[in-house]
Formats: sequence, C-alpha cells, structure tokens
Amino acid sequence: MLTAILAITIMALIFGLLLGYASIRFKVEGDPIADQIDKLLPQTQCGQCSFPGCRPYSEAIAAGEADINRCPPGGEATIQALADLLEVEAKPLDEECGIEKPKTLAVIDEDRCIGCTLCIQACPVDAILGAAKQMHTIIADECTGCELCLPPCPVDCIDMVETKLNPNTWRWPDPARVDIQVGDQS
Repeated sequence: MLTAILAITIMALIFGLLLGYASIRFKVEGDPIADQIDKLLPQTQCGQCSFPGCRPYSEAIAAGEADINRCPPGGEATIQALADLLEVEAKPLDEECGIEKPKTLAVIDEDRCIGCTLCIQACPVDAILGAAKQMHTIIADECTGCELCLPPCPVDCIDMVETKLNPNTWRWPDPARVDIQVGDQS
C-alpha cells in the first residue's frame, strides 16, 4: 500500500512539473491590437454589430474581417477613436447595424414585474437581480443599455431611461459617472 501511494505521488509530481512547463512554454499571447480595440468598444455585448459581443468584434476588426463602423452604442465617438488607433479614415455608422441613440439604462417597473426571469437570462452582463416569481431590479452600475432584456419581457415592465451624460468625457462602461434621469414614466 505504501508503494502505491509513493508511486501515485511521484507520478503527480512529474505530471505537475510537465503541465507547469507546458503552460510557460506554450503560452498563447492575445493580440495586442485586438486588446486595444476592445478597450475602445462600449462593452454593451448587444450584438448589433452582428458579432456575439465586443471581444469577437474587436478580434474581427484586428484581423481585417470587419469594418470599424458597426457599433451603434459606441457611435461616432467610438468610430473616430478606432480610426485614430488603426490610422484609417473614419466612416459613418453602418445603418444596417442600427442608429446611434442616447445612452440609456434599463429600469424595471417592479409593480408590473411577474418574476419570470426571462430578462435575467437575456442580460449579457448580469445586470438584473431577482429570482423566479419574485420582483426583479436592475443594477444600474452594471447595465450597459443594450436593450436585450426588452424583447423577452412578457409584461413589458422594462423601460429604457436616458442617462444624463457628457458624450465627450464619458464612455461605457463607467458607472461612476451614471446619473439617471427618471421622470414621469406613465
């Protein structure tokens, strides 16, 4: 029995050393251009650009497979920042992807919420808090305004409210600068 334990310990040590060496030797570095592009994108993960999120879109731009003008949430400011980074000419926003809108955040009317959890499942950034058959609420610091929670809501209890932002100094996601204008929502 002692021999078996000793043999397993030695094998675990050898395999551990091999795995440690392999992780250092064969480490895959990310594309630094894709990383820089990703930092400029708004991180809404909305999919309006026809990619499943901001990271895949940034990788496609870096690989030359997508144009820089496919991000409606980022708008003209993001397109200009990408053009400056990549040293290419800025283009107008691709209308097939959508139009640039004011920055918004989701707000749930808790009196109408039935707790179906469909909005929770649709939120790509986990900004909705709640449980089945319980009222839900939005974590404003996490909400990116992607509007993906609107279509699955069966009782239409989610409204998008415009945020009071200076587009020249504020970029998604920066919850420290969020000031929601909640007015009459009737």
